[in-house]
Amino acid sequence: MEFLKYTPACFDDYFEMSMELFPAYSEKELRKDLEHAIGSEKHEAFFAGDKGRLLGFVNVSLRTDYVEGATGSPVGYIEALFVKPEFRNKGIAAKLCRLAEEWALMKGCTEMGSDTWESNHKSRAFHLSIGFREDDVLVHFIKDIEPASDP
Repeated sequence: MEFLKYTPACFDDYFEMSMELFPAYSEKELRKDLEHAIGSEKHEAFFAGDKGRLLGFVNVSLRTDYVEGATGSPVGYIEALFVKPEFRNKGIAAKLCRLAEEWALMKGCTEMGSDTWESNHKSRAFHLSIGFREDDVLVHFIKDIEPASDP
């Protein structure tokens, strides 16, 4: 098993795994987001590979805006974490997260943030297992609005 930083040779596998992680995204939107991230000094991606095949990735960023539960700024933030299903539960995700933490430390961070859906019990358990603590649970609301009708 090898772990490496993003290079352009990773992009096709990166894109494919990202589509699996974020199926609601359009291909065009996801490609644009990935290209933006890899071109930014505030983002980095790390990959796990074996025999020339990429098995998973972590996207990490520096956030200077408010991060729930953080006491300072900047905060390293795990934006996305994915390991192909057949390679899960082998320590790969934990190692990818450690690489993200090391990158954040080098950028001056003392805290690491992340998030997942409340219903994603496996992800929540994983985060707790590698030392994260839950800060809060947030429920988002949305409604369609229409102009008021004249009386």
